[in-house]
Amino acid sequence: MDVSTGKVLVSFHQGDRLYPASVTKIMPLLLVGEALDSGKIKLSDTVTASGAAASKGGSQIWLKEGETMTVEELVKAAAIYSANDACTALGEFLGGSEEGFVRMMNDRAAQLEMKNTTFVNCTGLDDETTEHLTSALDVAIMGRELLQHESVVQYSTVWMDSLRGGATELVNTNKLVRFYEGATGLKTGTTSKAGCCVAASARRGDTHLIAVVLGSGNSDDRFNTAKRLLNWGFANYATVTPKIEPALVAPVRVLWGEERWIVPEYPAEMTVLVPKGSEGDLQQQVDLALDVEAPVEEGQRLGKIVVTLDGETLGEYTLTAPEAVAKLGYKQILLRLLSALSG
Repeated sequence: MDVSTGKVLVSFHQGDRLYPASVTKIMPLLLVGEALDSGKIKLSDTVTASGAAASKGGSQIWLKEGETMTVEELVKAAAIYSANDACTALGEFLGGSEEGFVRMMNDRAAQLEMKNTTFVNCTGLDDETTEHLTSALDVAIMGRELLQHESVVQYSTVWMDSLRGGATELVNTNKLVRFYEGATGLKTGTTSKAGCCVAASARRGDTHLIAVVLGSGNSDDRFNTAKRLLNWGFANYATVTPKIEPALVAPVRVLWGEERWIVPEYPAEMTVLVPKGSEGDLQQQVDLALDVEAPVEEGQRLGKIVVTLDGETLGEYTLTAPEAVAKLGYKQILLRLLSALSG
């Protein structure tokens, strides 16, 4: 999947419902990232481990009930070392309980239209469930969303760190972070039911891609398959920034406005992903109003520029009014008519 557009470039059984193991933790980390970026919580906030969090099995940092850590320390443990106890403590901190947090996870999945996903817990542990399922496509969707939150993603690229003054060592479970050029994360997972899984992201130049592999028979297979997918994407696609041709954006006549014409403006130029070699074949189609009746509001939509390649829409710029234009009063209209007649 291309991160900038969400376009799936190649897939195999992308919608099959499978166990994700600790790849699940992308969603808790996303919710933490959103809470951090919105100001709801801070990295310096202190979290007290509950008995439920401390008793989680699998990968863990051996939290003790009543032990305190900062949000930042727990994010490190979850993102780098895939610690189940740390992830649960974060979930309880945000959702009040793991159950409340899982509801938040499923609600966010529904908002993102992750149609094949049901979360039963926040860790991915699946010994006691047959319902904790997702798909490669859904993992890519939530992974793409997580990559918008540098407050959390920065930890998924750390190879080694430590907690408790160096007493607890954290080594990233994602080998690609160390060995793959441009790696930006994201998360691994392994259980007997799920097999070996990985959501791997990498950026080279302006191109940012996510590869998701679920159900591999061994760890090497998941990493090698992810590398092949990423290599194929980087070899076959390029990210370009279409340059808008100013001549295409004609002034719009304002009827009965204090200003007779208004020149539409467009947002910052966007990037689009295209097959390599087709960069020069992009087309721009303009749909712009010939006139608009006053009053005109600042930011009012006046039209659009659609960027296409071989008939496929790759992106769209909205053309808007850069400023408000008031409607002429009765006297102004009369004066303008008299001026026109005398001319």
